[in-house]
Amino acid sequence: MRLHALTGDDPRDVLRTLRGALHGAGPALGLGLVGEPPSEVPAGTAVVMTTSGSTGVPKSVVLSRDALISSAMATADRIGSGAWLLALPAAYVAGLQVLVRALVADREPAVLSGRFTPEAFASAALTMTSSSGGRPVPTYTSLVPAQLNRLLDAAETDPAVGKALRSFERILVGGQALPTAALERAEAAGVRLVRTYGATETSGGCVYDGAALRGVSVRVFAGEVQIAGPTLAEGYLGEPDRTAAVFAVDRDGTRWYRTGDAGLIDDALLRIHGRIDNVIVSGGINISLDRVEKAVRSVPGLASAVVVGVDDARWGEVPVVVASRGEALRRSESVQFEEARGVVADRIGAHARPARLVLVDEVPLLPSGKPDREAIRAAVASLH
Repeated sequence: MRLHALTGDDPRDVLRTLRGALHGAGPALGLGLVGEPPSEVPAGTAVVMTTSGSTGVPKSVVLSRDALISSAMATADRIGSGAWLLALPAAYVAGLQVLVRALVADREPAVLSGRFTPEAFASAALTMTSSSGGRPVPTYTSLVPAQLNRLLDAAETDPAVGKALRSFERILVGGQALPTAALERAEAAGVRLVRTYGATETSGGCVYDGAALRGVSVRVFAGEVQIAGPTLAEGYLGEPDRTAAVFAVDRDGTRWYRTGDAGLIDDALLRIHGRIDNVIVSGGINISLDRVEKAVRSVPGLASAVVVGVDDARWGEVPVVVASRGEALRRSESVQFEEARGVVADRIGAHARPARLVLVDEVPLLPSGKPDREAIRAAVASLH
């Protein structure tokens, strides 16, 4: 099957190619591909999407038509069907699925063009009013927590933003954990939220408010959250070994996606409590703390620094550099911090820049001599 790789993320271009891919009439859609894309992909492929994944290293996820459509139909089964507003980048799976849901519902999606602002969001949302058979058509959208917080802040002084938020039948929020304070603010403002959990490998969110969507199975095996069902990706393009390692097959033939998340099932609801690996999700983007730490340690005076992830009201989690005061003060603290941010931006990207530099008298160590990351993380969190 042919692959049409887009170099940009213009929603109109994505929608045009996606429409043909889902109908089986056009080439598969390639988004964010790194290097020279292949001309052919497996039959049945609708989208090949590059993601930073749980390791922070790019990988190309192969999503079939059946997986994407199954996800959209399961969402409609849970929250209803209607008109969708795209307020996320179309090149990310959460944005892509907004377009898929709209196409499956046979409705043209509304698109928030340009830079995301509360004013632009309100304007787009309040023009979506329509009816069918004399009944209002429900509207839906999908956001990340940082967007939601910004909208809730704006709603306090701009009634139009509050009205826009309340106009949606449901607003899906995912990409990272939603802080309890934000959930309570939204509920107090009359906003109907659904917290979603999933990954590119599961065609986006597949667990809503802790409960798996129709057809999706969730288990916690050896402390790791694993997912099965019709929404799973085919694997990673051109990487059979990685595919086999991440998509495990049981003796009974059930195929499970190993999320890398630690969690538990409590009262039939899935609860996530961190990563098995050393990765955080900040503003909906996976950041490998190992890669950030390696970059930071190249800065003079920070050779033994440790990078941990801490909770942040806006971004969910952010990287924080912790270093020994005795080592770090050989140079100006502010200079070191800015150099660390610059190095990380150059090597990984601006999204991974540390939020703070914290100096301590002594970095806690384990008996093995390795940094005690849990103690360091707790100490940084206590500073709030």
